[in-house]
Amino acid sequence: MSKILLIVHQETSEPGLVGQILQARGYELDIRCLAGGDRLPTGTDGHQGTIIFGGPMSANDDNILPFIRTEMDWISVILNAGKPFLGICLGAQLLARVLGATVAPHPDGIAEIGYFPVRPTSVEQTELPLPNYVYHWHREGFELPQGATLLAQGETFTNQAFRYGNAYGLQFHPEMTPEMIDKWTTLGAEQLTLVGAQTRQQQLEKYPVYTPAIATWLEKFLFQWLASSNNHF
Repeated sequence: MSKILLIVHQETSEPGLVGQILQARGYELDIRCLAGGDRLPTGTDGHQGTIIFGGPMSANDDNILPFIRTEMDWISVILNAGKPFLGICLGAQLLARVLGATVAPHPDGIAEIGYFPVRPTSVEQTELPLPNYVYHWHREGFELPQGATLLAQGETFTNQAFRYGNAYGLQFHPEMTPEMIDKWTTLGAEQLTLVGAQTRQQQLEKYPVYTPAIATWLEKFLFQWLASSNNHF
């Protein structure tokens, strides 16, 4: 059984739809929370790929949160080994920082929380045929790293997805389940007052509208991503 390393940032976090799809295809999930005291593997040979999920901390917190620096160092190891890497939200921002790009809040203080449109870049229409709407929960965004290929753009935060070799960064959250939206909008209710945030009710209503297309795309994306360390689909 192939094993995938999943790094989360809170002990109550879960891999959601990403984990469900991987398990349904026979992958073993090795879920670790460095913020909660877990350690990384001693090497890359035991895992076919690595996914780093989102979290409430900033990708710029490496000077005050040692596990952020540890995760950035691990991304460098993965890139050097040529193993598949996927960063989701904070994970994408960490990848961008490792590649020398800046991560920062929106200059107008706007957040993206809820379902918002994304569009594939004209150059990469066939590489990442995204759904029209995806789920977001973030206040910071990333510059496009030098040498990376921009795959998708958004209205508020321009850079939404990029590829660097077999490493992918997604600013949005394709892993959402209704239970996760319920939890996030309850525990993070104060963030729903931010400029750019949709209400809890809006998010729950939009979930069944947009999720079928997201789930179809996500399953295809995950297995093309894992198919080969040289895969640039």
